Amino acid sequence: MRTLVVVLVAAWGLLGPSVVSAQTPSCTFGAGALPVDTLPPGTPHGSAIPIDHIVLLMQENRSFDEYFGLLRRSGQPKAQGPPAKARNVDPTGEKPSIARFHQTALCEVADLDHSWTGTHAAVDGGKMDRFTEVNVNAKDPNGHRAMGFYTGADLNYYYKLYNTFAIGDHYFCSLQGPTFPNRFFYLAGTSFGHINNDFPTDLQNDFSQRTIFNVLDEANITWKIYYAQIAFAQLFAYVRNSRMANLVPVTQYFADAAAGSLPQVSFVDPVFLDMVNVENDEHPPANVQIGQQFAASIINALMKSPLWSRSVLFHTYDEHGGYYDHVVPPPACTPDDISPFLSSGDFNAQFDAYGVRVPVAVISPYARKHFVSHVVHDHTSILRFVETRFDLPALTRRDANADPMLEFFDFKKATFAKPPKLPRARVDPKKKAECERISQGGS
Repeated sequence: MRTLVVVLVAAWGLLGPSVVSAQTPSCTFGAGALPVDTLPPGTPHGSAIPIDHIVLLMQENRSFDEYFGLLRRSGQPKAQGPPAKARNVDPTGEKPSIARFHQTALCEVADLDHSWTGTHAAVDGGKMDRFTEVNVNAKDPNGHRAMGFYTGADLNYYYKLYNTFAIGDHYFCSLQGPTFPNRFFYLAGTSFGHINNDFPTDLQNDFSQRTIFNVLDEANITWKIYYAQIAFAQLFAYVRNSRMANLVPVTQYFADAAAGSLPQVSFVDPVFLDMVNVENDEHPPANVQIGQQFAASIINALMKSPLWSRSVLFHTYDEHGGYYDHVVPPPACTPDDISPFLSSGDFNAQFDAYGVRVPVAVISPYARKHFVSHVVHDHTSILRFVETRFDLPALTRRDANADPMLEFFDFKKATFAKPPKLPRARVDPKKKAECERISQGGS
């Protein structure tokens, strides 16, 4: 466990989402609600869904506009991108405002602010205009790196992937806070009060809340975590004290996929901390193409697996990482009755709003081709899909009321029974060398 703490402490400083939207969500159902009781009559659930293997791949710290703001101009006109005149304030006062720009470097001079307070400040009550201001840095005096974006030439595999399979353009992270609490929502339906990247101090008892891992075991659903460096789920007492045998190196994922022996639910964790051209979670300042290459290897292995015909992979990001997005985060169901653990100086808010918009793609033979969902989702929607497929009870109010993303599928037709041809994920050697120079303080 000491290794987990050392690696994760060094590895993470992450997000924060925000608020404001007109419509209050329906929060009818509570913890323990079964899918059959929450879905409209006739909606498939359990074995009526022709998916036997679910792979969950969550990367780090990228907003939808940063990665896919140009997708609507690159083959997917239904994907909502930013307005042409999207701007943020110039905190130096030297310019009227700061516009979006093509970030030609594949890495950053510094990480960005995505804390609870920083993200609420960036969202600015729904104005979405202060991402620059909260990201002022000695190497970036006006915080303009928050307005950078990538293109299909930079992210060649991702653009083809997101142009081919089903995606969502109203998928938000779960709360206005950094990585740990967002990943807690992803695995437990709540952050149980946490708004920071908090670690357990009592390794026997801390973070003993129920998670998807408890629910899967109680239903005899098989699962593994395939980790490239460390398994995030070791933060939970149940996993670190009882289920360490379920945690295996990511090399085993490729062997299991090839052999057709993946469990019913697979979680994949990338390298969270290393040099810019080794770390593959896409967390700034790491080289984004290295992360793209890692994700491509996981996705391609599933598409080549004998299990492909009954599988799905969800690809998403834990939070926005401090990068600009123009869509105002909507209100959300509070997961439970636990208030945020606020300290002096923290932004005064509740867990009643989603975070900033992030990418999501659903990759499956049954995924709708070239499809864009405009329905509001968050990380607990993926959790609810798992619960819906295996008829499992909800962990909290948030996942009980989450849309399970079934509209991403056409279960009557395996459109991608034969996996589509995707390009090799490019790693530009010149850009890679540039990242090395930037990481060493050069330009």
